[in-house]
Amino acid sequence: MSLLAAVRPDEWNLPLFLHVLGAMVLVGTLVLAGTGLAGVARGDGAPALRLAYRSLLIGALPAWIVMRLAAQWIADEEGLADEPPQWVDIGFMTSEPTFLLIVVATILTGLGARKAARGTGGGTQGRVAAVLIAISLLAYVFAIWAMTAKPT
Repeated sequence: MSLLAAVRPDEWNLPLFLHVLGAMVLVGTLVLAGTGLAGVARGDGAPALRLAYRSLLIGALPAWIVMRLAAQWIADEEGLADEPPQWVDIGFMTSEPTFLLIVVATILTGLGARKAARGTGGGTQGRVAAVLIAISLLAYVFAIWAMTAKPT
């Protein structure tokens, strides 16, 4: 019985680590924001919107930047930038549009938090942001599947 293992050079470790770390923090903060926005539907209002806004602004947006820059770095290191395999294309195709969704959700939750703090609503913005975050999470679950299963 022979065992064949894929061994990568040591210089790939840092960009791969940063990519995986950024992706994990991104998904975690999106789940936190989605949980906070679920509180808006229960009537928690301003505190839930503030939690969602801060998690998106302080957590998700920087995590997306780290994830995306490290993804490009590791693709360049591995020589996958010129003719990327399908699983790399799936990762790039999900990251770009979802960034726009996250930015819009951040803006909506910020506006909703301001309205809720004044007592003039904010629930509609929270519900729309929750839908955008749910779409982003579904896209990232698909990307995680593609990164781990590596379909041809």
